[in-house]
Amino acid sequence: MHVDVADLRDFYKSGLGQMVRRIVGHRIRARWRPTPGGVVIGLGFASPYLGAFCGEAARVGAFMPEAQGALIWPSVGPARTVLVEEERLPLPDNSVDRVLVVHCLEVAARSEAMLREIWRVLGPEGRLLIVVPNRRGVWARLDTTPFGVGRPYSRSQLERLLTGAMFTPIDCDGALYVPPFNRRLLMRSAVAMERVGSRISPAFAGLLMMEARKETSAPVGKPVRAKALRDLVTAPSGGRLVLNK
Repeated sequence: MHVDVADLRDFYKSGLGQMVRRIVGHRIRARWRPTPGGVVIGLGFASPYLGAFCGEAARVGAFMPEAQGALIWPSVGPARTVLVEEERLPLPDNSVDRVLVVHCLEVAARSEAMLREIWRVLGPEGRLLIVVPNRRGVWARLDTTPFGVGRPYSRSQLERLLTGAMFTPIDCDGALYVPPFNRRLLMRSAVAMERVGSRISPAFAGLLMMEARKETSAPVGKPVRAKALRDLVTAPSGGRLVLNK
């Protein structure tokens, strides 16, 4: 079950959510260098991490599943939000350079079908970066944050899922060694805890961040044509649009 977009918005506005945004955003930027002229898509609720790409990529889009709902992003300038069916993305084949998946895979109804759709829209040698709750971590055990909802993954489970969808896992990092408690002292020491945790207990990170490359050694079935959901004022039946306040 997807977390409602209003709850995701409120989490990232909180002190704990802002700390998560800084730590995870730093890890994403350390892995994905500038992409001048590229196309970068976020699937799920990736908008807190997409802003860094807006000044360099040719196109940046926040694709939000209709089961989750969508909010208009960014708050200033042209809207880059698209309300989508996660298994039918309104994009041509081989049209995207990088896809960032956050708050999506762990709650997807059919994760394999979603990954095959991502495979379809990624260009040759395109890169996928997935952020999911770590099965061994504390964040997956508490439902006080969005990372405590859905199915957490181990590294081996994520690798098998990606390999089955014709991706080659490249690397996997952990993030969020700080406990998921909104305590000022913990948040002040979060950076230090990240450094220590990554050295002495990497298996117990709160999140897994796995990067994979698209493989083209085998054919993929003919995709079902998706209907583009361009109008952000009227949501489709079952979906909803939440304005960013």
